Amino acid sequence: MIGISFALLAVVGCGGDHGRSEGARKGLNVNMQEAADKADALVYETFSTVKPPIEWTHDVSDHGSCGGESTGLGDVTRRAVVMTKVSKERRGALLGIIERHWKKNGSKITDVKPSVDFPEMYAESGDGLLRMSLVVGGEGQFFLDVQTSCVKESSVAPPATKVNGRSYYGEAIPRPNVEDAFWSSSEPLS
Repeated sequence: MIGISFALLAVVGCGGDHGRSEGARKGLNVNMQEAADKADALVYETFSTVKPPIEWTHDVSDHGSCGGESTGLGDVTRRAVVMTKVSKERRGALLGIIERHWKKNGSKITDVKPSVDFPEMYAESGDGLLRMSLVVGGEGQFFLDVQTSCVKESSVAPPATKVNGRSYYGEAIPRPNVEDAFWSSSEPLS
């Protein structure tokens, strides 16, 4: 089992291409709120596919203009943090579940940075609208970022998807604080 974790998305301004596919330009057909809704759905679906379930919360989101104020384009970044303690022995299993889910739904894995302690994985949705990263930080805490491509500027509401566990949205998020018989176990998987 590979011990890799997903990393935070590299936050890049919309002005540069920085490896974005031609599909990312299709994002111009939606506005920032519609793109944010797609990002929220991806976060929810990603964590809902994990069995046994893990607890997670939304982190602060941000949005802004792409390439200056007068372009009429903007992007949105949604963030989520896993509150379940995931042991070193189970991180690879969690990463594998999420990787398989993303691939099954047409996403492409664009980079993997293997590390025993701080693995990272980056992906892009099949339509190029969303870029995802899953990063393992201190104490094995997983951080998921989903950034949209440049889309039509609009107002953006906070995430509306229901978290699994306590919501820390708008608050300081503590280190993982939820024990789980499976995910927190230090017993190696067979």
